Amino acid sequence: MKTALLFGSSGLVGGHLLNQLIKDNNYSKIKLFVRSVPEISDPKVEVIKTNFSHLQNHKEDIKGDDCFFCIGTTKKNSPDKDEYKRVELDIPKEIAKIAKLNLVNSFIFVSALYANPKSSGEYIRFKGLVEEGLKELNFPKLGIMRPSFLIGNRKEKRVSEIIGIFVFKLLSPLLLGPLKKMKPIHSETVAKTMIRAANENLEKNTFELNEIVELVLN
Repeated sequence: MKTALLFGSSGLVGGHLLNQLIKDNNYSKIKLFVRSVPEISDPKVEVIKTNFSHLQNHKEDIKGDDCFFCIGTTKKNSPDKDEYKRVELDIPKEIAKIAKLNLVNSFIFVSALYANPKSSGEYIRFKGLVEEGLKELNFPKLGIMRPSFLIGNRKEKRVSEIIGIFVFKLLSPLLLGPLKKMKPIHSETVAKTMIRAANENLEKNTFELNEIVELVLN
């Protein structure tokens, strides 16, 4: 029976992950690292109120078997450049380093379509830099998910994403070959693939959208 570490449980993918981990018999404990305590009561769940500005204070908490990282933000929610960089780049890298020192077996990360450490766009560049850092840490098991538009019931409605998802849904039948990875994907599907990546010996560690879907269907 394993212990899961979950960062970002209030988000779209993280919410599905939490529900699936609770039902998964591979896990006897789920540690939730949160800024504010959620209303949840389950014997498997341990809520850890986390100061993300002082993560070294949580070194003893970040111990377990599989670490699932789903934290992310937007320019709207983090208009300050330094804060945006901290959430998208510094926090995941620091958590991964602590997890590695604590001999956590796997690190499963929600990245982004076209993640590239040399991109001119900050979002894509930061995701690419985190991916680079994770590979350098040499976890026994690493899973990097690169979804496109995420479908699901968001707490916060983003007009640009609603429009984008609508357009891409219309175009989905035309997105063939290399363009398959641009199709919208349900957040629940991403969560299922993350758990599978942590529990199976898969041949690769980076999964584009079409590969995420194929893993769930197989």
